[in-house]
Amino acid sequence: MESSARGRLESISRHLLQPREADHAIHPVSLKAGKSEDEEAEPVIIGGMILDIHATPSIPTNSRTTTPGKVKYILGGVARNVAECMSKLGTKPFMISAVGLDMAGNLLLEQWRSAELSIEGIRKHPDIGTAVVCNIFDINGELAAGVASVKEIETFLTPEWIQQFKCNICSAPVLMVDANLNQSALEASCRMAAESGVPVWFEPVSVSKSRRIASVAKFVTFVSPNEDELVAMASALAPGNMLNTITEPKRTKPSIQCLFKMLKPAICVLLERGITIVAVTLGSDGVFLCSKGIPSIQRINVARTKLHGFGRQLYETVASRCSSNLHPLARGSEKSSHLFVMHFPALPTSVVRLTGAGDCLVGGALASICAGLDVMQSLAVGIAAAKAAVESETNVPSEYNVATIADDARAVYSAAKVIFNHSML
Repeated sequence: MESSARGRLESISRHLLQPREADHAIHPVSLKAGKSEDEEAEPVIIGGMILDIHATPSIPTNSRTTTPGKVKYILGGVARNVAECMSKLGTKPFMISAVGLDMAGNLLLEQWRSAELSIEGIRKHPDIGTAVVCNIFDINGELAAGVASVKEIETFLTPEWIQQFKCNICSAPVLMVDANLNQSALEASCRMAAESGVPVWFEPVSVSKSRRIASVAKFVTFVSPNEDELVAMASALAPGNMLNTITEPKRTKPSIQCLFKMLKPAICVLLERGITIVAVTLGSDGVFLCSKGIPSIQRINVARTKLHGFGRQLYETVASRCSSNLHPLARGSEKSSHLFVMHFPALPTSVVRLTGAGDCLVGGALASICAGLDVMQSLAVGIAAAKAAVESETNVPSEYNVATIADDARAVYSAAKVIFNHSML
């Protein structure tokens, strides 16, 4: 009886001593309990959860007047899209973000709960205005203009909030951060992971925010910029370098080899600053997988990642269809003085909407890495996941099909080619 009463009192004491959300700004925070040794860790995703408003005209638009069309609310945010994609591919991520107690926040949280994903790391407070982005498309589905109200993410997704989940980060198989974070939060997140040997994936989000790589490059393992973000990141890391030739407008579509030659100086800057893998997304031209020497990161922390039903099927199917023997050159010994670049082609697709494709590419690659596939197999899966996103009305498809993803990944993987494997000079 005495033991039972003592247990109840200890439970009440712990509850009363737990800091409330409203007190986080003025009281020290306590660390959340980490994973036990017997419990598989979850990949951690830190960044924006955003409500996207998509406006698509049914006829060409005219200035200073409205145009008939469709307006939709779509759940978005780079980090949120990546995490949702990963969950649908069988890997349950732990999300760290911030939303308000408003209509947009409720929509985002309701979907997260329905997907049976943890909301523990999502900061919720009446003073937060949930981030909203309004995108206006042309009749072809291309982004024509947009307005982003995402300042609240920088304000409320603080180092102090993220620090509470240090145990989650330090036991994760991988951490992904998007550049919506403010500089101090970005640095705190990446440092925590790097000090525990956790690989960090940096997603640039936009040209302007991609420059935030400058202070965290030494902690980063993977980056996934498009061409413009790549140049901006290189310029931030090596100010004064002559990279103007890369940014000149292209009058005609260059060949893959010519495109690589234009981007090579910027790629080399990122690799020379210590980033291990640079995955340059090229839209309909596919992806360049770049590393300083042949990629040495084949699989990471597989035993610490829990595979759910879909994830296990995906791993087994892709592993059987994308044999490492297809690319023996890419399995050679590492030569750190060499620049290694492999081109992965995009897949033919019927475009419905292009937003979300890049996020699903990252989500597909991360889910596959966590499942135990190597980097090249994982990138092929990412491209397959991006194809499905392009064919969807939402940023992330409502579901993925294992056989379709595996077939598409095999098509990409078997068509990939090494286009450069020489000295970086």
